[in-house]
Amino acid sequence: MENRRTFLKFILLMTVSWLVSVTLLAFSKLKTVFPSLEAESRLKGELTVEEKISLPEPKLKSDVSVEEAIYRRRSIRRYSEKPLRLQDLSNLLWAAQGITDPINKFRASPSAGATYPLEIYLVVKRGGVEELTEGVYHYDPYTHTLERTSDIDVSEDLYYAAVAQRWVREAPVNIVIACVYERTTLRYGERGVRYVHMEAGHAAENLYLQAVSLGLGMVVVGAFLDDDVQKLLGLPENFKPLYIIPVGRLK
Repeated sequence: MENRRTFLKFILLMTVSWLVSVTLLAFSKLKTVFPSLEAESRLKGELTVEEKISLPEPKLKSDVSVEEAIYRRRSIRRYSEKPLRLQDLSNLLWAAQGITDPINKFRASPSAGATYPLEIYLVVKRGGVEELTEGVYHYDPYTHTLERTSDIDVSEDLYYAAVAQRWVREAPVNIVIACVYERTTLRYGERGVRYVHMEAGHAAENLYLQAVSLGLGMVVVGAFLDDDVQKLLGLPENFKPLYIIPVGRLK
C-alpha cells in the first residue's frame, strides 16, 4: 500500500511538472506569433532612448515600525488605478539597492563580498507614475537616478511573458530584478550562484517592508519566460532576470 501511494505521488508530481512546462511553452509560442508592434520595434532595436531622471531623496522615517511592517506584510495582487509618486519609487528603489554608506558605497541589502550583482529595472505603464512617462527605466544606485531606456509601454507584453498573470498587467509599475552572476562567481565560483539568489531574496524582502511602510501592495513573481523578459527590457546578454514585482496602491 505504501509503495502504491509513493508511486501515485510520483505520477502526480510528474503530471504537474508536465502541465507547467506545456503552459510555459504555449505562451512562448503565442508571444512569438503575436508580438505587439511596439515590442517588435523594441526587439529590432529601432527605438533608443536615454534620459536621466533624478529621484527625490528617500525618506528615512515613517509612522510604521519595522515590527509592524513585518506583521502586516502580505503578497498583494490587486491594485487601485491611482498612480504611484516619484517619491514612492525613490524609497522603493533605495530599499532594494540604494546606497546607505556614502563612503564605502554599501547598499541597503546585504551582498556576498559586496559584489552587488543585482540590477533593477522598472516597467512603467502609461499614467502609472505621476511624474514619469511610460517606458522602461534602469536604476543607478550610485547617483539615485533613473535612466529611461525605452519610451514604450511594454506592460502588456510583460504580462504575456509572465504567463498571463493579470497582476503584472494591472500594476502601474513592475520592478524587475536582474543579475550579473559573474560579478559574484568570479570571486566565489559556482557557489556564488547561490549567493546571488540569496541577495535577490534580501532585496525583495526590503521591497515588501518598504511597500507596507508606504501603504502600497506588491507581490513577487518567479514564473515567467526568461528570454522574453530579457528581450522586452533590452537587457544585455549577461543580465538575467530573477524577479518580476508588480507594485501598486491598495484598493
